[in-house]
Amino acid sequence: MQSEAKPEVGEATHRPLAEVLACPPAAADLLNASAQSVEFASGDMVFRQGAACRGLYVVASGQLQRRADRFQARVVLGSVHAGELVELAAALGNGQHTYTLVAQSPASLMMLPMDSLHQAFDMYPPLRMQLLEELAREVSRAYVSCCATRKAGMRRRTTKMSVTQSTAV
Repeated sequence: MQSEAKPEVGEATHRPLAEVLACPPAAADLLNASAQSVEFASGDMVFRQGAACRGLYVVASGQLQRRADRFQARVVLGSVHAGELVELAAALGNGQHTYTLVAQSPASLMMLPMDSLHQAFDMYPPLRMQLLEELAREVSRAYVSCCATRKAGMRRRTTKMSVTQSTAV
């Protein structure tokens, strides 16, 4: 088994959109024709957690932040950058946004409307599976990142405790 190459610092960890949405020309043409460009200023909310999902978003430019309300607390889930697909879970799931997306800088997104996305799924069923696979990779990356952050925090606390204990002796 070959080991996976780790991305360099600053290198994108997501796959190019053309690779993810590899589908026959008819489905690609449908998605291209229905795509809508949407602009946001810094601080604008793109969508709110719990609201109906209008489509699958692709970040063209800018930086955005994912936020979620969990257990009566607001949690920052991370940043989103150019080239990333946004809200796969809502587009492939029950159609409700799973988090709130806010522009941190001026941003431009392309939205693939839900009805066009469903027509593309009907025309080319493997597209849904490709997007589900991408969602699984996204969840896996978030889990690894979360675990690394938690371990780093535990190491800092352990180190602080060791220093405190050794100075108390």
